[in-house]
Amino acid sequence: MSGHSKWNNIKRKKEKTDAQKAKIFTKIGRELAVVVKEGGANPDSNFKLRDAIAKAKANNVPNDNIERIIKKAAGEDGSTYEEITYEGYGPFGTAIIIEALTDNRNRTAGNIRHYFSKYGGNMGSTGCVSFMFKEKGIIVIDSESIDESSFEEDVIESGALDFVKDEDCFVVYTEKEDYEVVYEYLKNKGYEFISSEVGMVPDNYVSLSEEESEKVNVLLDVLDEDEDIKNVWHNLK
Repeated sequence: MSGHSKWNNIKRKKEKTDAQKAKIFTKIGRELAVVVKEGGANPDSNFKLRDAIAKAKANNVPNDNIERIIKKAAGEDGSTYEEITYEGYGPFGTAIIIEALTDNRNRTAGNIRHYFSKYGGNMGSTGCVSFMFKEKGIIVIDSESIDESSFEEDVIESGALDFVKDEDCFVVYTEKEDYEVVYEYLKNKGYEFISSEVGMVPDNYVSLSEEESEKVNVLLDVLDEDEDIKNVWHNLK
């Protein structure tokens, strides 16, 4: 599908080396801990935790690890992380939004500034690119053995904005305020979720040559590998 990188990111992460997988587990563990402290350890009443668990499973984090992290966070392990959003331009004017979870904002900001500078971009001030994005619900569903016509009917009935087919999955978009309702409707219909979250979706995408896109992807991959960075959103088609 056009521009949205979430499912492609998940697939790339599954193919990474053991050392890189350890970084992914660390990042997801941190995210689980934060949402548990914010909303409790019960995924039935903590929607963010439910999303974080789905994300963990999509990245092959073992169930024992997930349960251990949740129990530890529920017992208040003393770690404190804050959520910070950074914005900037990558090579060739691509717009990038970065969501971080960090216990040291100076370290994280310094690292992100360095990545932008090293790989042909510029870190900007708050608001420099976010006006090009809208916050929407994004639900990725395994499309195997699903009839697209029937699925389209369910999506319409759920109240979602739209959906697109992307290789072996469907990506469903919702208004931010409708996300939980659509999630529950599709879940009750028995669909298998690959990932689900509220994220930043660009109003328009930029098309670059293959060579130019590769340069942007180098920056995106470096950002994605940093343990402090939770999500990277961009408008590259």
